[in-house]
Amino acid sequence: MAGPSEGQPSYLFSPTSGRKASPRSLSPCAEAGASRMQSVRGSVPGLGLSHVPPPPPHWSPALWPLIPTCGLVLTSPSQISGDPRARPVGHPCCTCPEPRARKYKCGLPQPCPEEHLAFRMVSGAANVIGPKICLEDKMLMSSVKDNVGRGLNIALVNGVSGELIEARAFDMWAGDVNDLLKFIRPLHEGTLVFVASYDDPATKMNEETRKLFSDLGSKNVKDLAFRDSWVFVGAKGVQNKSPFEQHVKNSKHTNKYEGWPEALEMEGCIPKRTMAS
Repeated sequence: MAGPSEGQPSYLFSPTSGRKASPRSLSPCAEAGASRMQSVRGSVPGLGLSHVPPPPPHWSPALWPLIPTCGLVLTSPSQISGDPRARPVGHPCCTCPEPRARKYKCGLPQPCPEEHLAFRMVSGAANVIGPKICLEDKMLMSSVKDNVGRGLNIALVNGVSGELIEARAFDMWAGDVNDLLKFIRPLHEGTLVFVASYDDPATKMNEETRKLFSDLGSKNVKDLAFRDSWVFVGAKGVQNKSPFEQHVKNSKHTNKYEGWPEALEMEGCIPKRTMAS
């Protein structure tokens, strides 16, 4: 990959390029029912019940709202007559099934802009559930792919094409930190670096390792410690600190699991590096 001209930063993470999933916006059951009622009444004049058989003759109109009509709308005689004060009524214990929220690449709730890469990553949970790294709807690392392990799980990606270059796990408890250094020292300008912790990400870390990750855009690597949870996306030659980073300390007072903090989940859209950068 061609590098930038000398003295010029090669990569820029936009501060607005990462975002958290927004809560789903669903219509209330009553609004959905009212909409169906209007459509039925509009197509069949005088019809007051939407796909519901009429109540028994001995039932008075006062008991109509007690008829179970889950997912349907029941109208009273005053509504059939066109009384403008009429309102739809339904069974008070019913709930309408929620429509499924549409999911985009890697399960994101919204599509990414043009020339951006969609990603979602999850750190390991304690020492039991392995991490996951998804990019553009392709799982780069996971337990199912059998390419994750204790320590730091790192995927290198071409910042222009979005193609996976290499993915490896480095044991930061009993492994050799030099293996990690050999992996991240020779990165080409603009290479994206996805990192997800599993169990212990930091015991074997030295000052050079922390500096290399800091140069890739990390703010939290200097404080990373035994059994912390950490997810991070950086790039070789990044101009500023990356907005794609989360870190939770291992603390017996706040840990979700015995001896480990909660797992971290992060998603967003990463701007592609242009060839001219």
